[in-house]
Amino acid sequence: MPSLTEEQRLRVLPILTALRESIDREAAGDPALRHQIRRYIAKRLEFDERGTPTARRKLKDLKFKLQRGLCNICLAELPPRGAELDRFKAIDGYTEANTQLLCHNCHSTTQKERDAALLQEPPT
Repeated sequence: MPSLTEEQRLRVLPILTALRESIDREAAGDPALRHQIRRYIAKRLEFDERGTPTARRKLKDLKFKLQRGLCNICLAELPPRGAELDRFKAIDGYTEANTQLLCHNCHSTTQKERDAALLQEPPT
């Protein structure tokens, strides 16, 4: 996944500045409140990216049933709690079509292979 270009980064910085100013205004000089507001916003942005833990848990349960409790790569039996939800394309999110349930070893191997492939892709 490519990083922001310098031009894109410069266009996004005012959004970040405005958000920080809004947080400071809302916190009204209270450092503890500012800290909690930042944490709340960061968590909600993470949910935008990854979905909520409840939604991911439901998806894992669905994939466990659809895959009959087996790792989608090596076909080993998955533990009921501890299998890992893998996205084929991270940018496409946690959807039924974009995920598979894997054992820890297959998930680690898959992630390393994807990271290596990303390093070899020519810049766009």
